[in-house]
Amino acid sequence: MNANQFLKAVSQLQGWRECAFLLSLAERSFPNYALFADAVGLKTGGKMRQLLDLAWDLLQKDVADAAIPQLLSKLESLCPTVDEYDAYGVYPAVDFCELLEQALLNRLNPNKHRASEASQLATRTVMDFVEMSDGEGLDEHELVSVFEHHPLLKDDKQFQRDTVLALKKQRSPTEIFLAELQAGAANGGVSNLGISLEG
Repeated sequence: MNANQFLKAVSQLQGWRECAFLLSLAERSFPNYALFADAVGLKTGGKMRQLLDLAWDLLQKDVADAAIPQLLSKLESLCPTVDEYDAYGVYPAVDFCELLEQALLNRLNPNKHRASEASQLATRTVMDFVEMSDGEGLDEHELVSVFEHHPLLKDDKQFQRDTVLALKKQRSPTEIFLAELQAGAANGGVSNLGISLEG
C-alpha cells in the first residue's frame, strides 16, 4: 500500500470502521497521556483509561445519543490545558484527548468524516516529538531526511496501514476482532512516541 493508496483507504473508512480506526489511534497514544498525568501529579490516568475502554465498548452496543455528550464532557474535564504546563508532554497528552474526542464525535455524527484528519494528527504528534528530540539545529532538508528514516515514524506508518487493512477485510465488529485490534493498538503499553507505561 503506497502513500496515495493509504490516503484513499483512510478517506473511505466509514461507520464502525472509522470509529475503530479513531479508537486505535487513541489507544496507541494513550500512554502519552497517562505518563504526562503521572509526571505532573494529575490523578486522571485511571479515569481516562476507563473512558477509553467505554468508548471501545460502544462499538458493540447501541448507545443512547444522550450518553455521548456526557462522555465528551467527562473527556473535557480530564484534558489538560496547554497553557497551564511548561512541559513538552502536555502536547502529546492533548493530542490523545483530541483523538478520543474524534472517536466519540464519530458516534454522535457518523456522517462527518474524521479519519483522515485524525491520521495526520497522530503522525504529527510523532513528527513533533522527533523534531524536538532529534532535530535541533537541523535545516529543513536535514529534518526531512530524519523524518524519512526515523524508526518511530516508520512504526507509525506501518501501524496505521496495518489497522486500515485489517478494518477493510473485516465484515463486522465482532468481539474477538475488536479485542485483537485494541490489543494491537495498545502495543504492550508502548506509545507512538516509543514511551512505555512500564517505564
